[in-house]
Order: sequence, then C-alpha cells, then structure tokens
Amino acid sequence: MGKTADLTVVQKMTIDTLHKEGKTQKSSVSKHINREAKGRKRCGRKKCTSNRDNRTLERIVKQNPFKNVGEIHKDASRTTTHRRMQDMGFSCRIPCVKPLLNNRQRQKRLAWAKDKKDWTAAEWSKVMKRGEAQNPRCLRSKVNTAVYQDVLEHFMLPAADQL
Repeated sequence: MGKTADLTVVQKMTIDTLHKEGKTQKSSVSKHINREAKGRKRCGRKKCTSNRDNRTLERIVKQNPFKNVGEIHKDASRTTTHRRMQDMGFSCRIPCVKPLLNNRQRQKRLAWAKDKKDWTAAEWSKVMKRGEAQNPRCLRSKVNTAVYQDVLEHFMLPAADQL
C-alpha cells in the first residue's frame, strides 16, 4: 500500500475491520489506526499555497513553459514554487546559460552578413558543394567543436576568399 493519505475509503474500512479482529501488522494500517484514535486528520505543516494559487501557477507555467522558477515565483518561495510545479507534473530544469557575444564578434557577424546579403542561391550552393567535395569526412562523422573549427578554417574560409 502507499501512504496513509492515499488510502481509499474502502481500504480504511477494511483496515478498521481487520483491526477490530486483531489482524493488523502493516505500518500503513497502524498509522491509520493511530490517526483515527487521536482524531487527527493530517500531520505536518499546512501548505502555504491555496488551490487558487496552485491553479494560477499552473496557468502561468502552461502559458510560459520556458520560464524558470526564479521568474515565476511571486508570493511563495522558489522552493515552494518548484515543489508545486513538480506536484503538477512539470519538469523544472535550469536553463542552459550561453555566453553572450562581445562587440568585436557582433561587428564581425554584421559585416559578414552585410557582405553576403545579396548572394543568390546559386552562389551559396557553390560554397556548400565545394565544402562537401573537399571535406567528405564531415558528412560521415559527428561534428564537434574541433571538427567544426577545422571545416571553417581549411574549407569554408578559403572558399569565401576565392569568391
């Protein structure tokens, strides 16, 4: 059996019947019996979010699925927000942080784009065909950082200079 709070009415009645007959041994059974004997409904701290808060959180997460917990939490703490999202079945991941471009890199990219903005599809296909013909291994292997830099340095840049 699961947690005591997860017991159905039928299971609770069965436990009560077995207890009266003296046949209780499982921990879930004893927890249910002790709770009923003491008159307690639930143990532990009360949740600090209401059902309305949870529905609002669910709506926000569905509308903005790529926001992180830090951007979503308002009244409750980040930990509580994270816990409620997990209870609702949402996965909470930390977004991947990527380094931003510096000014020099931006200028180089902009200059490259302005230089190539009027190229036709035929001109682009020549560059691609040359790169593929000169470097067939890039089609057969996984492209990691080293392979990518190698292709740029030895094939794409010389082809761009020729054009």
